[in-house]
Amino acid sequence: MNKILFNYLLKNFLKTFFIVILVFYCFGMILNLFEEIEFFKNLEVGIITPLILTSIFIPSMIINILPFIIFISSMWFMMKIRNNRDLLTLKTFGYSNLKIFFILATTSFFLGWFILIMINPVTSTLSKYYEKTKSNFSRDIDHLVTFNRNGLWIKENFDATQRIISAEKPQNFDLINVTIFHLDDKSSLLEKIQAKSANIESKEWILKDVKIFKSNDGIIKSKKIDEYVIKSNYDYEKINSLFKNFDTMSFIDLATRYKSLLEKGYNKRSLNQSLHSMLSLPFFLFVMTALASIFTMNTLKKSDNFRLIILGLITCVITFYFKDLSLALGQTDRIPLTLAVWAPVIALSLFTFIGILQINEK
Repeated sequence: MNKILFNYLLKNFLKTFFIVILVFYCFGMILNLFEEIEFFKNLEVGIITPLILTSIFIPSMIINILPFIIFISSMWFMMKIRNNRDLLTLKTFGYSNLKIFFILATTSFFLGWFILIMINPVTSTLSKYYEKTKSNFSRDIDHLVTFNRNGLWIKENFDATQRIISAEKPQNFDLINVTIFHLDDKSSLLEKIQAKSANIESKEWILKDVKIFKSNDGIIKSKKIDEYVIKSNYDYEKINSLFKNFDTMSFIDLATRYKSLLEKGYNKRSLNQSLHSMLSLPFFLFVMTALASIFTMNTLKKSDNFRLIILGLITCVITFYFKDLSLALGQTDRIPLTLAVWAPVIALSLFTFIGILQINEK
């Protein structure tokens, strides 16, 4: 009998979880589709392209909001078994509130690891395809920045000229082995600049050990300068902000290639934030399930359903803003960044520990 009841809890909880994911997926499709259509409105593409891109973008978005999805799923499942008296039946056969909580919360915990190890590599691959496809359609945009195995590439358009910049790799506030091409409006070469490094802390880039090549009546002339300044539309902060989207990198890639990513010039703080955010996911799912258990197992009255729904929505909003606030404090060095990532999990764990002790007495 215990095995039948255990399978009942597990099967119906996972069923509720996947239904909630499907609902979020459909809402995400509808909302993001308008954004994709807006992007492609001046391009000669049909409706299929925006639909495909939307369908492969939503899975990574769902993983980002998974703690709130598991909270809603847990609330819905608990209210359902409470309202149809299945909760009383489970208690009759020896299933206490604490035992039910541990079954559901442990399921959420292992579900988090399964998603990180098995699902996240798939969603990151889809995100890579999404970014690559969008960048192919963005080639005519005035300003474009991309980072690949050949280094960093930047395209800037001005009134009558355009500039193409390549660099081997970023290193702190500098770009290493920089090459700059200045072209006219017909894409003819006006000037080529080579520099061993470029400080990009501000939009006035300071180039060091510079060689400038100019074409004059078909004759290439060059000169060497110790230091040269150019004005750009980009600085360190602006470029760095463009590569903070780690949805294209899976948890396994991030964990196994951490050192090589640092050597390639990825920002260490951003890598640490992304890695710890992923590591905290299973624990976040565990405490969100615990929170839902506390809210729903405190009472068996059906009249409390509306109150529980409102309480659940408020909890989601508060948790969301607390998470963002904590990250903001970490990014501004008010608290260690690692602590900022884990702070919501730790705070909710302390709260739920007290709540679980209370529901076990009921």
